[in-house]
Amino acid sequence: MPTRADVEYTVEGATIRGWFYTPETGNAPYATVVLQHGFSAVKEMHLDDYAEVFAAAGLACLVYDHPGFGDSEPVPGTPRLEIDPWQQIRFVSHAITYAQSRDDVDSRRIGLWGSSYGAANAYVTAAIDRRVKAIVGQVPLVTGSLSFTQLVRIDQWASTEEMFAADRLARLRGETPAMVPVVDDDPMAPSALPTHDSYEWFTATADKRAPNWRNEVTLRSLEYFRGYEPIDYIPKISPTPLLMVVAPGDRLVDGGLSLRAYQAAVEPKKLVRVDGGHFDAYTGAGFEVSSGAARDWFVEHLIDRPAG
Repeated sequence: MPTRADVEYTVEGATIRGWFYTPETGNAPYATVVLQHGFSAVKEMHLDDYAEVFAAAGLACLVYDHPGFGDSEPVPGTPRLEIDPWQQIRFVSHAITYAQSRDDVDSRRIGLWGSSYGAANAYVTAAIDRRVKAIVGQVPLVTGSLSFTQLVRIDQWASTEEMFAADRLARLRGETPAMVPVVDDDPMAPSALPTHDSYEWFTATADKRAPNWRNEVTLRSLEYFRGYEPIDYIPKISPTPLLMVVAPGDRLVDGGLSLRAYQAAVEPKKLVRVDGGHFDAYTGAGFEVSSGAARDWFVEHLIDRPAG
């Protein structure tokens, strides 16, 4: 069986904590996959399942929590539970650097995996950090602006703008950032992810696997979300091999938008479809599809045919 060890490293003043998986086959230094999660999620929310699949195929894995979430500390001067995509992208690159610093990692064979918001982070990182030699993003956010208009009712746009403006002024005065629930059992109540399947997945998964998950993020996280456009970077990922795993029935981040984003990608690329909605990729038959496709992609491009 693969072995898992707790790891931590400090960068930009923030201590990042996670797990390192050593594969059960092969010899060091290993081809290595860096894994990070989506919007507000922590590593205990099934990232261990993916790492175990990858490690069983001979890949080392670095799994970590974003700064300010789970076991990781926030960057000094920034609040906990704030999702700043560009900060997270920097820390994806920091995670790659940490992996490359290890004697048991082959620095020339680094893969990157992300899910949902983490898939968006992975796409942007792969487009601007050429140390990434293979990329997998599943059930991805591809356009924050369009996703925002789908998730926030049109009659609430004006009041949302007013909340953003009030929060900016409050922060200027040194007040505590405004917070908003990630999910709520009432889809009409204010929350970051106002869909019923989001509420069911986050609450059930936190109860069973991740007691350190918190059902809140800063209000500014939603403003950052609205301005985040990873689709602009997808054509720039090439020549890094890209696998996109999409749930066409996704109603949290529209699966149709993801399929259109895939058309913008440049070869080498591959599309895999998962039945069901956004969260069906994490368990059951959907997990078998998503994890198996990612495993095979990384084995093909990092072990069998490693990039130079």
